[in-house]
Parts: sequence; structure tokens; C-alpha cells
Amino acid sequence: MLITGGAGFIGSNLAELVLATGHRVTVFDDLSTGFADNLDGLNVTFVENTILDVDALTSAMSGVDSVVHLAALGSVPRSIKDPFATHAANATGTLSVLEAARAAGVGHVVAASSSSVYGLNPALPKSEREWVRPLSPYAVTKLATEQYPLAYQQSYGMETLAFRFFNVFGPRQRAGHVYAAVIPTFIDALLRGETLWINGDGSNSRDFTYVGTVCRVLLDACERRVSHPEPVNLAFGTNTTLLELVGAIERASGLSGDVQHREARAGDVPHSQADNATLRSLFPEVTPVELTEGLHRTLDWFKENS
Repeated sequence: MLITGGAGFIGSNLAELVLATGHRVTVFDDLSTGFADNLDGLNVTFVENTILDVDALTSAMSGVDSVVHLAALGSVPRSIKDPFATHAANATGTLSVLEAARAAGVGHVVAASSSSVYGLNPALPKSEREWVRPLSPYAVTKLATEQYPLAYQQSYGMETLAFRFFNVFGPRQRAGHVYAAVIPTFIDALLRGETLWINGDGSNSRDFTYVGTVCRVLLDACERRVSHPEPVNLAFGTNTTLLELVGAIERASGLSGDVQHREARAGDVPHSQADNATLRSLFPEVTPVELTEGLHRTLDWFKENS
């Protein structure tokens, strides 16, 4: 397996799982958002380069059976600040990965899209056949990230699978930077005794998915070479508001936080919850890690790595 963005939060967790099951892993990452120490102790072949370098990608794919494409510039606010950089990494980068796979003769590519593509669509839960209306440049690039692989099925006969991730969380997801995700930000602030800032009134809701569950689905998809002609939600239909999330983290940690509110962020989707019927049909054996258990595991990682 070759994992783009394999030094990142999800990618390094996936690499660890794949190695534990006896497969070989090549990680391709420019370390723009990933961290080399995420790969400490993992017997991977590491290529430090940008996914915009198609020749380097093609070379790294020699002997590879499946590619899991996770490399991206995340964050809605970052995309609003610099849409060109987000487009280059996410949209053009995805095209580079697909072209490299085609040149190297790799027939199976799994790509990570995002629930952010639903945007203004108010439906809950959100089905893959619901209309999409992205609210940010990031969400637009993630729409390209999923549609390119699906088009390559039709144009070139490539086996591809495009997952829409919903707020993945867990160990190795870091806080301490301006574009950090909400769960590591809240946990880090709580453990440090700092204010937990909520953007808006706290009623925004998300379908939080533990990284270990996501990685098991990704590994199964590659081992069985699963392909599907439409995007697939990778989440399990939960719906947790930010205020409920704070309460869950407080209970898991045994601590009480100083919660404050500030203005809502531009481009944020109000509510997100997956219809997972397609996921269940393709991966009937998957058993998700529940939010509470996932928070305990994430808290343990933060305490060990603080």
C-alpha cells in the first residue's frame, strides 16, 4: 500500500494498522501538515515529496497494489485565507495521484473526501445522493477529490473508492495550531486549564468518527479491492452538538472546563450526520468505536504525549 499524507494523523494510524497485519507500506508526504515523528517505530518506506510531483509519485508506486490518498490541506478557514494553495494540494494533487497510479499500473485507489461537500443542504441524515452545495473553497476541492476518482472509473476502468469522512478524531491528531480540529483543541485546553472556545452558540452538530474505525474500513477496502461508482459516507449516523461534546470530554477526563463563546466561523456547516446505509452494505463487518471510548483513548494519548 502507498499512503499519501501518511505522516499525518489518519495516515500514520493507517500505516501502523497495515504493518501490523503483515503488509508493506510506502508513505508519501511533504510534511507540510504531517509530522515525521508520527512514523517513529514504524517500518515504512518514507518518501518526502509533494504529491504535485507526478514523476516522484509514479516512481514510489512501483510494486504497489493499492493507493490510499489522504494527503490534503485541511481546514475551512485556511482555504478561505488561501484558496489557491488549498486547490493545488487537494484538487490538482488528487489528479496527480490518479495520473501517477495510471502510469504505474496501480489499479486500485481509495480517496478521502469530506462531509463538508454537503454544505448548505439541511437534510439529516445526509445521503450520498442528496444534493451538495459547498460553503468554502476547501469543500469545493473535496468535491473534486471524490469526483476525479469516480470519473477515472468511467474513463480508464480504474477501481476507485471515494469516502466522505465525517469529523475523524483520535490519537496523533494534534492541537496547538490555528487550524486544529475541535476535539484535540478542546482536550488540550481542558488538560491545560485554559478556556474552551466555542464558535457560535454550541448548537452546531457533528458525526464524530474514531480514527481506528476509519482505518479498519480503509484496510478492508484495500484488501478486498472494494470499488463503488458513487461517493460513500464513512461515518455511523451519530449527531453530537459542540456543547454535548464538551460535556462528554469533561466526563471522560473527570475535569471541568471554562467554556466561552465567540462568533461563528464563515464556511462552517451547521449540522452534519451521515446516512451510512451504503457503508454498511459494502462493509457489513465493521463495528464502530463509540464516541466515549474514542475520547478515552484520545485523552490517554494526549496525557502520554503532553
